[in-house]
Amino acid sequence: MKATLSNYRQSPQKVRLVANVIRGKSVPAARAALLYLPQKSSPTLLKLLNSAVANARTENASVEELFVKTVTVDKGAVLKRFMPKARGRAARFSRTMSIIRIELGTNAAPKAAKKAAKKVAAKKTAKKAAKKVAAKTE
Repeated sequence: MKATLSNYRQSPQKVRLVANVIRGKSVPAARAALLYLPQKSSPTLLKLLNSAVANARTENASVEELFVKTVTVDKGAVLKRFMPKARGRAARFSRTMSIIRIELGTNAAPKAAKKAAKKVAAKKTAKKAAKKVAAKTE
């Protein structure tokens, strides 16, 4: 239930603004948000979200149960370009690309993860209590 877009021609800083809006939302809410955001990366992120949903459908997950688990925007390749300046000089500037990854989760998954974490915590506290009792009896 993942989708990746490599070498998207926009800086990661600008794409992260849109990615932060949809992080943690349900898929229908994220789609609605992306439809009405004015940023350039909104349609691209919507397309990537739809791709992740299509990947989830192959695993027989319903769209209503899905939510955006993680969205990461990393720096990709950098195009080095030059701009003419005064007195025959040239100034270098860079055009940064982005690598965008979206991972979807189901609403049942966080509950199972919390239960597992509680079990591990309970075992640790039980071990600590047993050590204290053993130390007192000695």
